[in-house]
Amino acid sequence: MKILVGYKESKVGWDLLKIAADRIQAYSGEVVLITSLFGGEQTDEEQTTMAERALEIAIKYFEDHGIPCQSHLLVRSNSPGEDIVEFAVANDIDEIIIGVKSRSKVGKLLFGSTAQYVILNAHCPVTSVK
Repeated sequence: MKILVGYKESKVGWDLLKIAADRIQAYSGEVVLITSLFGGEQTDEEQTTMAERALEIAIKYFEDHGIPCQSHLLVRSNSPGEDIVEFAVANDIDEIIIGVKSRSKVGKLLFGSTAQYVILNAHCPVTSVK
């Protein structure tokens, strides 16, 4: 089993790691951590460095629990939702675990929703965590 975690360092991000660890230990397999940044002028070197450090800490969490894990920092012109869905298809992911934010309907309309995109477009089950 391969579980993809759409990871961003936060309290919810840590909850995602714990859920993924529980699932992988129950079913055996590996965890794939994805952090997606927009790239170009929207992403600076500091953001990239911070995302790399956050992924390193998350990898250590899985290593400490004896769970196989790999990470990918995607810095392209795709939205995070597009990156997660495309990566999941290309890498035969069995489940996606993502965090969700509470937003008003207007907020979703103006800013979009990564979780909404992933839930509607993923080829596999998606677990969302608030």
